[in-house]
Amino acid sequence: MKIAAVIPARWHSTRLKGKILADINGKPMIRHVWERVRKAREIDEVVIAVDKERVLKAVEAFGAKAVFTSPEQPSGTDRIAEVANTVDADVYINIQGDEPLVHPMMVDDLARVFMYERNVHMATLIKRIHRTEEIEDPNTVKVVVDRKGFALYFSRAPIPYIREASGADLSGRYFKHIGLYSYTKDFLFTYTNLPKSILEGEEKLEQLRVLEHGYKIKTLETRYDTVGVDTQEDLDLVRGLLAGKD
Repeated sequence: MKIAAVIPARWHSTRLKGKILADINGKPMIRHVWERVRKAREIDEVVIAVDKERVLKAVEAFGAKAVFTSPEQPSGTDRIAEVANTVDADVYINIQGDEPLVHPMMVDDLARVFMYERNVHMATLIKRIHRTEEIEDPNTVKVVVDRKGFALYFSRAPIPYIREASGADLSGRYFKHIGLYSYTKDFLFTYTNLPKSILEGEEKLEQLRVLEHGYKIKTLETRYDTVGVDTQEDLDLVRGLLAGKD
């Protein structure tokens, strides 16, 4: 089984333009992501999917393999599918290019699930929430799962709704979704050809398209967390967290 990790590196960002090349302690952000993903043991190839010439040159300058993808791709998943047309693998792992704290074990977990479970076509990561403010934060996506670990629903709202929560300790009762995904090659193309769904549009969560069309997403609990860089404040936070570590 060949496993390829693909890091979409989109130049345009609504809140922090060009963040993918933002300097973090002497390295562009995308390099931090690439170096961490390369440490994963189950990955055969790491590819950065770029959509601008300046990003291509920056990526090639530090020795990474880059594949140029259309700037018109509507999502990271579509960008992964475009890469899959030229980079052959059995499984593709979608690593967010704006999460420089990604841990290699997170990548390995997403790879290994296909080695041990036959009926999994797509997987993602979840982590227990221990900070109450994250439960109410719509930027923290929550997820509920069944007894076998398959996602029942993703939402920006606090789910499940606990009727008798007044005064109760909710720490560890909720799960947050961490937006790293892995897919078999066949399902990757199935996914990108599915019509956009109503729930996907309402919640602005692409993964709901999978559930609404009747497919399953396996969730894997991780003890690691990431910080998505969307604002200058996020960037400053990550710079501090990574100071002296890379």
